[in-house]
Amino acid sequence: MNKILHIIFFALAIGFVFLSNYYFSEYSLSIVNNIAIFIILAISYNLINGVTGQFSLEPNGFVAVGAYVAALLLLGSESKLYQFDAEDPSPFILAIHTTNFIFAMIASGICATILALILAMPVFRVRGDYLAIVTLGFGFIIQLLAVNFPAFTNGSLGLNEVLRSDNEGNLSKYTNIFYSGFVAIIAVCVILNLIYSKFGRAMKAVRDDEDAALAMGINTFKIKTMAFCVSAFFEGVGGALLVGLLGSVSPDQFTFMFTFQLLIIIVLGGLGSTTGAILGTILVIGGSEWLRFLDEPMNIFGYQTSAYPGLRMVVFSVVLIFVMLFARRGIMGQLELFDLFKKRIKK
Repeated sequence: MNKILHIIFFALAIGFVFLSNYYFSEYSLSIVNNIAIFIILAISYNLINGVTGQFSLEPNGFVAVGAYVAALLLLGSESKLYQFDAEDPSPFILAIHTTNFIFAMIASGICATILALILAMPVFRVRGDYLAIVTLGFGFIIQLLAVNFPAFTNGSLGLNEVLRSDNEGNLSKYTNIFYSGFVAIIAVCVILNLIYSKFGRAMKAVRDDEDAALAMGINTFKIKTMAFCVSAFFEGVGGALLVGLLGSVSPDQFTFMFTFQLLIIIVLGGLGSTTGAILGTILVIGGSEWLRFLDEPMNIFGYQTSAYPGLRMVVFSVVLIFVMLFARRGIMGQLELFDLFKKRIKK
């Protein structure tokens, strides 16, 4: 039954990607692209934080690594020489270049995974709040390195004009609905298959009681490291898609608020639920855009109101408060959409 439901939902998702490219406006496509990228980031973050139960605050660091790797690969040497103002670019930075966006995404994911593998040894020596502090520090370190090594990152100025050029010299963004949409579908497929495998069951055992899991013979360090690396890979890929969508990258984009936004998404959707992470992303990222009209002047029953910048965030915050009051474990709890279907069928 699970396989049939998976096939149906993935077929619908693929159909949505193709149809949205032809029927959505450019503005709507930009919102859908952003939602797809944050779905990748949210479900990968949920794997380590919700499924494995490790209170990690590192996503901004891995996303930053992925974004910078992709930007440095996609920018040509002439563009780098033109943009690097604080200090001349390193010879290594000048030498690396590719026009293949798929290669840049994979390279970004691999670099983030290698970094996660290196960090796993010191990070998983601690648990709980201490783990959160260690991983939070890692995010700050990545941001500071980006600022203080201008020969590699152009410092606080960041990198701009990360755009694709066709044969006629026309510039366009690397990320489109096909890249972000299909990578999101692949990420959901990989993570769901991992969750329903024996490794996924071991991850849940670590989340529920790590000492009991260790006593039952589960290599908890291996399981946590696997979840950490898979999460880091997709966060790195998400960073590449983000820079391909925005066309620029800077240290200010990857502050702790970036991680906090992802934390809101997965808590709202339900810690441990991939379906919940997807719904939380649509609600948080899509909702904040769809409520943008509240910041503008409005005509309410003939009364013309002034513009109130930030009003949408006030309304959005109130909506989030009410959702969490009436669904304390999030929208989905620890359930997947497929679990709800199976319950309906049994009834």
